[in-house]
Amino acid sequence: MEPRLSVVRQAAAEKVIVSIGGNTIIRRSDSGSIEELYSNIERASGFIGKMIQSGRSVIITHGNGPIVGNILIQNESASSLTPPMPLYICDADSEGGIGFLIQQVLYNRLHRVHNIKDVVTIVTQVVVDSEDPAFKNPEKPVGPFYSEEDAKRLSATRGWVMKEDSQRGFRRVVPSPLPGRVVEAGVIKRLAESGVVVIAAGGGGVPVVEDKEGLLRGVDAVIDKDLATALLAKETLAERFINLTQIDMVYLSFGKPGQKGIPRMSTSEARLYLERGEFAPGSMGPKVQAAINFIEAGGKEAIITSPEAVEAALEGRAGTRITR
Repeated sequence: MEPRLSVVRQAAAEKVIVSIGGNTIIRRSDSGSIEELYSNIERASGFIGKMIQSGRSVIITHGNGPIVGNILIQNESASSLTPPMPLYICDADSEGGIGFLIQQVLYNRLHRVHNIKDVVTIVTQVVVDSEDPAFKNPEKPVGPFYSEEDAKRLSATRGWVMKEDSQRGFRRVVPSPLPGRVVEAGVIKRLAESGVVVIAAGGGGVPVVEDKEGLLRGVDAVIDKDLATALLAKETLAERFINLTQIDMVYLSFGKPGQKGIPRMSTSEARLYLERGEFAPGSMGPKVQAAINFIEAGGKEAIITSPEAVEAALEGRAGTRITR
C-alpha cells in the first residue's frame, strides 16, 4: 500500500535525509538476484516518492554490506583472469551500482505520476584521518572465507590482516575509521536545494585520506554508513533523518525474553542506553549513535524504523523517534 500523501504535506520546504539499510536492499532470506534488489528498493522507496512529490528536499543514502561482499567474492574468484581491484574501488562499484537501481526506481515512480524530477547518483568520497586508531586495529570482516593455509598466503603476499570468523574459516579484516568530511557535500547540498533528488554516500562513501597538499588517495577501509549519513546531514543542513532498517523500531534487550520497544528517546537517554551496551556495535549501535550525532549537530528529529512501518512512523504511530 502506498503511503498517504497527507502524511508528507506538513512541511513542503523540509530538508530530509533518508538512509536505506544494506540489509533492507538484500534481506537475510534473499539470494541477491537483481529481481529481489528491484523489489526491495521498490518497497523502500514508496514513501520517498511521496515526500519528493510534496516538495521536500530529499537526499538518499544507502548501505552496501551484502553487495560489496558479493563484489569482493567475484573479485577474488576471477583473480586468475583479471587483476583484482582494491577494496576502495569495490566500494565505489557498489555505490554506483546500488545508486543506479535506486535512481531508476525513483525516476520511474515519479514518471508514472507525471511528476518528473532529476534523480542523480554521486559517487562520494569521505575523508578519514590516516592517524585514526582503527588503522592500527582493523576489525571489520570483508569478503569471502578462506582456509588457514590461504589466509597465511594472503597475509604474506598482500599484507592483509586475517582473522578467524565464527569458526567458518578466516576472513580479511579492515579498518573502520570515523568519517571526517564529505568531499562532495557542497555540490550535493546545491543540487538538493535546486530540486534534484540526490543519492550519495552509499555504503558510507569511498574512504580517502588527504595529504598536506590537499590531494586525495583511496584507502582500503569501511566507513560506517550511519555515521557517514549523519555527517552528510550536518554538512547539507538536513532537518530530519529517517533511517530504514529491517526492524520496526529500536528495542531494549532485543531478541531476549521481555524485549521492549522504545517509541521515543532523547539524546541523553539514547546515550545512556549506548553506554549500558543495549545496542549491538555492528547493528543498532551505529544507528542510534548517528541519530545522536545528527540531533546534536542541529537536526530536529531522527526516526529509526522499517520500510513497512514508515508511514505509521511519520504519523507518530510506529518506529523510534529521537529528539533533543
